[in-house]
Amino acid sequence: MTYDYEWFKGAVFQLTKIDLNAYKERQMKRRIDALITKNSIVGYDAYVQVLKTDKARFEEFVNYLTINVSEFYRNPEQWQVMDKQIIPQLISRFGKNLKVWSAACSTGDEPYSLVMALSRHIPLNMIHIVATDIDKQVIAKAKVGLYNEKSVAAVPEDLKKKYFTKVGLSYQISDEIKSRVEFKEHNLLESNYPKDYHMIVCRNVLIYFTEEAKDEVFRKFYHSLAPGGILFIGSTEQIINYRDMGFDRKNSFYYEHPEK
Repeated sequence: MTYDYEWFKGAVFQLTKIDLNAYKERQMKRRIDALITKNSIVGYDAYVQVLKTDKARFEEFVNYLTINVSEFYRNPEQWQVMDKQIIPQLISRFGKNLKVWSAACSTGDEPYSLVMALSRHIPLNMIHIVATDIDKQVIAKAKVGLYNEKSVAAVPEDLKKKYFTKVGLSYQISDEIKSRVEFKEHNLLESNYPKDYHMIVCRNVLIYFTEEAKDEVFRKFYHSLAPGGILFIGSTEQIINYRDMGFDRKNSFYYEHPEK
């Protein structure tokens, strides 16, 4: 048998249900080869055996595959659009019990940003965000809620004072914000998608996917939104064929499932 990268992709899918065919191959293969070298392992077959038997190496591998670069209020001008336009529009359509999904939420910066943004319009005890990620390690970090200074740099000052406590050089987010988020594991390429959401946020993740995989995920998001719901995406992830999917484009970050 030839233990090449094609074989390795199949072995990884059996172990993790992560489909490496959906990622840009040159970029992902380079990352994986670097990790194998770092661990002083020779060959894909030997590395797969390590992943099967060493829990710490397995979790390191999954963490390495899932790109976890995140920060609060990323692209602050778009969060202003959220505050001034999107949230008031959603409340006028659906009321204050909004169903919100933060997909590929990484270390929690985004769902916690959503809670704070919504708190300007809705009482905290009425806010509930479902936040999902494929990587249980980053979900564990998100539940701790401890962030460095760079991560929280864009948080509006009043919210930073109200909801963060300085711990050494880090910032701890308050339990009252954490309690509004429900974290779950979810694989964008394999898992079933929930339905009837009023807003879905998925930002700066799909840039690592192939065009075909991106297209599939955006179509699934469309069907996950209630009519009148909004998809909020990252600055590098414009949906070129949004009309074919049924979306209306509000701007390059916000796409709407039109009301019937």
